[in-house]
Amino acid sequence: MGSPKLQVLLLPHPLILLPTARLTLPISRSLADAILSLLDDSDAVVAAIPLPAPDSPSEVTYGTAARVARLVRPRNQSSPTQPYLLSLHGITRIRFPSPIQIDKLDNLPVHNVLYPSSEGTPSRDTVEAFKHAALALLDRLAKDSLQPQRKDDWLRIAAIVEDISEQRAAWMADVLVAAVSSQYPDKLAFLAATDVEDRLRRATELFVKQSSIQEVSKKIASAVDESFSRQQKEYFLRQQLAAIQRELQSLQSSPTSVGPGFGTGGATSELDDDDQADADDLADLRRKIEALDVGSEERKVGIREWRRLKRIPQGSVENGVIRSYLEWLTSVPWPSNSTTTPLDILKDHSFLTRARAQLDADHYGLDQIKRRLMEYLAVVRLRALADAAQTQTQGDNPSTDASPGAAPTPPTKSKGVKGPILLFVGPPGTGKTSLGQSIAKALGRPFQRISLGGVRDEAEIRGHRRTYVASSPGSIVQALRKAGRNDPVILLDEVDKVGHSNFHGDPAAALLEVLDPEQNHSFNDHYINVPIDLSQVLFICTSNTLDTISAPLLDRCEVVELSGYTYDEKMHIAKRFLLPKQICANGLSDSQLTLTDDALLHVATMYTREAGVRSLERAIGAVVRFKAVEWAEWLDKENGAMGEEWNAKQNENRSEKQDGNTNVNGSGKEWRAIVEAHELEKILGIPRWDGEERDREEKRGVVYGLVVTGMGEGGILPVESTALPGTGRLKLTGSLGDVIKESGEIALSWVKTHAFELGITAGRGVDPLKVPDVIDVHLHLPAGAQKKDGPSAGIAMICAFVSLLSGACVPKDIAMTGEITLRGRVTPVGGIRMKVLGAHRAQIRKVILPWANRKDVEHDVALEVRREMQFFFVRTIDEALDAAFGHGALGWRKETVLLESRL
Repeated sequence: MGSPKLQVLLLPHPLILLPTARLTLPISRSLADAILSLLDDSDAVVAAIPLPAPDSPSEVTYGTAARVARLVRPRNQSSPTQPYLLSLHGITRIRFPSPIQIDKLDNLPVHNVLYPSSEGTPSRDTVEAFKHAALALLDRLAKDSLQPQRKDDWLRIAAIVEDISEQRAAWMADVLVAAVSSQYPDKLAFLAATDVEDRLRRATELFVKQSSIQEVSKKIASAVDESFSRQQKEYFLRQQLAAIQRELQSLQSSPTSVGPGFGTGGATSELDDDDQADADDLADLRRKIEALDVGSEERKVGIREWRRLKRIPQGSVENGVIRSYLEWLTSVPWPSNSTTTPLDILKDHSFLTRARAQLDADHYGLDQIKRRLMEYLAVVRLRALADAAQTQTQGDNPSTDASPGAAPTPPTKSKGVKGPILLFVGPPGTGKTSLGQSIAKALGRPFQRISLGGVRDEAEIRGHRRTYVASSPGSIVQALRKAGRNDPVILLDEVDKVGHSNFHGDPAAALLEVLDPEQNHSFNDHYINVPIDLSQVLFICTSNTLDTISAPLLDRCEVVELSGYTYDEKMHIAKRFLLPKQICANGLSDSQLTLTDDALLHVATMYTREAGVRSLERAIGAVVRFKAVEWAEWLDKENGAMGEEWNAKQNENRSEKQDGNTNVNGSGKEWRAIVEAHELEKILGIPRWDGEERDREEKRGVVYGLVVTGMGEGGILPVESTALPGTGRLKLTGSLGDVIKESGEIALSWVKTHAFELGITAGRGVDPLKVPDVIDVHLHLPAGAQKKDGPSAGIAMICAFVSLLSGACVPKDIAMTGEITLRGRVTPVGGIRMKVLGAHRAQIRKVILPWANRKDVEHDVALEVRREMQFFFVRTIDEALDAAFGHGALGWRKETVLLESRL
């Protein structure tokens, strides 16, 4: 028996007819005639299939068997524009054995159809999920309905859904999906679901999605309505708020009150924004204003603003502005509400000893800085003791000249010792910032740090004026508020990187008043607008260079240079601070890891050649992490099959099992706690500076000069020269500045002048660049991407020219610095400490310096560095050449003096 056949009616996009649903659509006259003939023959049942979207495939597989319920003719049958209206009632789903091709909409082709089985009972969980989603959607639709009749209809359907049986759940799903306005792809997928279980799941997903859409649409509509009526409601809400506040105040003032926590289950939160907390804040604000010194400027301003605050309504914007100002005004540590270092601490005989011990415990070396701080602490102690003695004397011997009715004279307040303005200048990683924290600990004062790097606005220092929206005090006042005292230690970090003058103002100029001891006793913040005393504050500035700091600002600071650490200092710092810190940070103990002195020295010399210790700390951290991984793997293999209790016991007795800092686990693998120098290449890789040491060699025309980089680090720089055919000119390369170019020209002129004495030419007045061959001299300073300038390369350039033209070589362990004159004098240069330390890090053993810099070496360079290096202090170029090439290496021609004989 063949499958049944039905005439196919195409529904125009996006119409879909689902079973149990009713659909009315306009049709053409030709299609209406075909349907009329169908009505005459038998029961009119057609296969209504949806027409796919234009961009989708035109083949259709599923549809709905529908009965023709009604066909309405147009009133004017002669008018071709008025269509027929066809009403269809969905009966059941159908499926085509093979996809049919869509051709036209105005005919009824006949195709074989299949009726999928609709039997089967869905699972209880699927039915319950379907009911829950359907009831949620119907409840949302009922709430959003504006017409009462429509709302009642949704509620009646919800009652039916609640009582629906499991066998009728699929039928109810068809009814609800057809009634809900959902998207076309969702309905099309639901039509294709022939299985009862699948159909209910799809209906549940569709209802959940539609509920979310309805909820979001309602929120958007409510928000739009609120935005239209917000201004109209504001006055009414404020009146209600005032009435509620009056009622609450009357309840609080009533003698009979309800038990604690009434209405909240006895639980209260400090975040509750009630009027009592607001009243307490205002009362506290008033007490702070009354505690200010009588007659002081801050008290007068506070009283005036308080009176303004009480006159302005609480809900206004100006009320919040004034209240914020009063909170800032009363939080500043004024002399009346600020605490200082107790006198008992200053009277203690061990005060200076404990302060020195604190500085020594936090930092190694830095004797110059520690000496300056101890001077300041000694002055503070002596000044406090003198003021205490004077006050006691005035109390024991009151004045007898005062009249009986005169008021007693109040004791004179001590202004204390003005804090110094220290400026720490040095390369990165030398401990400038951490030194400020150590100073605060030694003084027993609070510490605050203000980063000035990239600050471009003057208002960030002085504060914004109150006329601006969201104005606030500057960083100085904010630091004082956090400290809570008028004598904290404030660190102004990276003062050399502050922005220069622009349309926002000049932040560096704003710092002039802050850092001037003669002016900062009355610092004026634009927001507070009351003079603030900063004379008791200890300001510490940090900088990497002095070149970018303005001269007026630099004049107000006491410059203390931190040039860098020697290898001996780095060894002490690594053993005392860096290694224990990294061991603790990586979960080990001191007994589980040890770095030998040779290993630490190898890390400092071959992997981290720098002025500071940051790279050294990173390298030590890498070693510690490597050993931590080894220790964890060793423990896992040792305790892999044992319980946690045995593991804990083994960890307690670990020190007893160690034999020479070597452990052996159950698998026979050893773990060593000691790290030696030969193991570092496996951990840290190839040494970074090993190549440079091998490349440094004795070569004609090459010498090594001493330089200071832009970040304050010292180092060595090769000065290379070579001869090539030319016209007797000098060529300078290497991104050189005008000053260093002039030094090169002066050096070549001196060598030409003294070429005969140096043995370069055979006669006087002979140009060594033209006889015997005409050549050019090319002088180059490597690292061409770095700008180089300064008057300190004259000696190195002369030695390079003499080496090139004479053939003698300067030893590779000699470096030099110093400027020259045409007369042959060697003049002093700066940055001696940085240069000497850089040469020491580069393993230079002999250094040639100007005689005038001898005091800098003796005063600034550590004794252990001077013991490991040999210094040659020269006054003339002749002495510099003898020190560089060795005595007698150049074969000087002594001048022959001719005397005229007269008889």
